[in-house]
Amino acid sequence: MSGAEVPAGGRGATRIADRVVAKVAAQAAREALRAQGTGPVLPDGSRPSPRTTVTVRERTARVRVVLELAYPSDLGAQCGAVRRRVAARVRELVGMEVPDVALDIERLHSAHQRRGGRGRVS
Repeated sequence: MSGAEVPAGGRGATRIADRVVAKVAAQAAREALRAQGTGPVLPDGSRPSPRTTVTVRERTARVRVVLELAYPSDLGAQCGAVRRRVAARVRELVGMEVPDVALDIERLHSAHQRRGGRGRVS
């Protein structure tokens, strides 16, 4: 080893900012909903964006995702798909383990309400 080379342990570490992990998680949540074809569509034709918060400790990220989902639909399947996709993409792209993906369902969007109907949704 020459004098200019530094051993691996002495070179330091790369730190990935929490906001980067949060953006990866939000994109993964969008991908999961789009893949199922169940994400809500707003009256203007846009789709609501998931909001994420992340807590990182060393090589572990805890993720919280705030979602708006379409209703009626299989909410459990949508939530499971989002959890799996977020954990997989953060692990794949950022190299962090994600033992916990917490979901907050902020709003359910009814297709019945979007059509302007009144009355009960069955």
